Amino acid sequence: MRKATLRIWTLCWLTLVWILLWGTFSAANIASGLMVALVITLLLPLPRVPVEGRVRPLALVWLILYVSAQLVVSSFQVAWLAIRPGPPPATAVLRAHLSVKSDLVLALAAGVLTLIPGSVVLEIDQKRRLLYLHVLDVGSDENVERFYRQVKTVERLMVAAFERDADWRPSAEKEDV
Repeated sequence: MRKATLRIWTLCWLTLVWILLWGTFSAANIASGLMVALVITLLLPLPRVPVEGRVRPLALVWLILYVSAQLVVSSFQVAWLAIRPGPPPATAVLRAHLSVKSDLVLALAAGVLTLIPGSVVLEIDQKRRLLYLHVLDVGSDENVERFYRQVKTVERLMVAAFERDADWRPSAEKEDV
């Protein structure tokens, strides 16, 4: 039942994207969007992503609030670095280890850290759970420590929202490997 619901949702979503791309809500756009969605889902299926935990709504709200606040603060910091007089800020590629269990949560954490201005994920070492990030303004030890605190906060909030030990069970796909 869940698989059928997910397929229907995907078809509806892709059809809606098609209609929005064309900018006109018409029967022809709905029909052609549905045809394109069917072709995409049948000929180009996405691999199954194992989901090993449960979403904790309150922890997810805290994660969203934290990321939203960081987006605002970091945007002002990056804007100041761009317009301030003087030489450009020191940058570096830093390595951060995340203690997350799920590949999905690792990818979500990488996405969140890339969304926050001032850092971009360059590489993900899936086996060792390492992220390599290009970080702006690492001219002082305090700024580097602030970055690592930010990574640990995102990690803690991700684990609280998606990977609590009581709810987490490895997927069957991982056990077979």
